[in-house]
Amino acid sequence: MTLPSFCEERFPLRVAFGTSGGPERVTEIVRLSTGFETRNQRHRHSARRYDAGSGLRSLEDLAAVLAFFEARRGRLIGFRFRDPLDWCSGAPGRAVSALDQAIGIGDGQARAFALLKRYGTGEDAYLRPVQKPVAGTVRVAAGGVEVPFALDTATGVVTLDEAPAEGVGVTAGFEFDVPVRFDIDHLAVNIAAFEAGDIPSIPLVEVRP
Repeated sequence: MTLPSFCEERFPLRVAFGTSGGPERVTEIVRLSTGFETRNQRHRHSARRYDAGSGLRSLEDLAAVLAFFEARRGRLIGFRFRDPLDWCSGAPGRAVSALDQAIGIGDGQARAFALLKRYGTGEDAYLRPVQKPVAGTVRVAAGGVEVPFALDTATGVVTLDEAPAEGVGVTAGFEFDVPVRFDIDHLAVNIAAFEAGDIPSIPLVEVRP
């Protein structure tokens, strides 16, 4: 049997809500003899890291994570994970709107647009690809009016029924997951220590599916 490199199943949600972590950047810094320094980013996109151990609250949670770990074969198979802080197109606590994020400009021919999320404003804004939208939460508008579309939940590409006219802005709102994998192949758990408050480390790292 050939195993997939990625599974669309989501990590246990009740555990995900209590995890710690966030985006990681890799920046090379060279300090010159003049005292100035040069800085260079090695990767265009950040990679998120989490520790799911902090989300464990009960033996039931632990058993659920153990089963999920075994099903994913440790680091072998990636999966969906809901970031407890950053999981929707708009501000936290606000309902998803089809106007949340600008995802493209119509040219009269193109119908397919990739979902993305903008951080910051102006030319310095960071545009993050969103490849794992949650089915049933995505809304799309062209020129401020919601339009029908088809969604590929595995890639984050929406295909509109009709191509927007030239110059018409295309926007979208959505909830999304982060594609991750376990960053360990050995899940070491001591039940007595866990019941005494010793939480195991269960690292997760973002992947590009």
